[in-house]
Amino acid sequence: MKDSAIARDWLAASARTANAKDNDAHLGLISRKMQVFGVPGLEVIGCDDWANQCRHEFEIGVLKNVSYAGLKVQVMTPGRVMFTTIETVEASDGAVQVHGVEIILEKEADGIWRVLQERVLAREETEHDGLWP
Repeated sequence: MKDSAIARDWLAASARTANAKDNDAHLGLISRKMQVFGVPGLEVIGCDDWANQCRHEFEIGVLKNVSYAGLKVQVMTPGRVMFTTIETVEASDGAVQVHGVEIILEKEADGIWRVLQERVLAREETEHDGLWP
């Protein structure tokens, strides 16, 4: 499978499971080693923090919709794919956040591609990739 297809399939599964508020399936796409960088006010978000946040937001209905637009593969190795995309998160209260993200997927020992690292990007970091409309 081409690296861009791996990334596209993962993004589709991530959006589908989040939008369905299927916590178990969504967390199945996340590595236990996962870290998120670049969230304003926080240094690093780890897997347990991410899992608790997802569970909470899914249960109380904070998330309305998540979607991804555009994809640019940055680095490819046999067991990892690093790419950038634009993520749009719509909340049930009408708030919308659009930002670029850099995602690293890793093929784990069980053969499943999971997110290892995510970094929220400043707009300038993704504008040169041609991802912004």
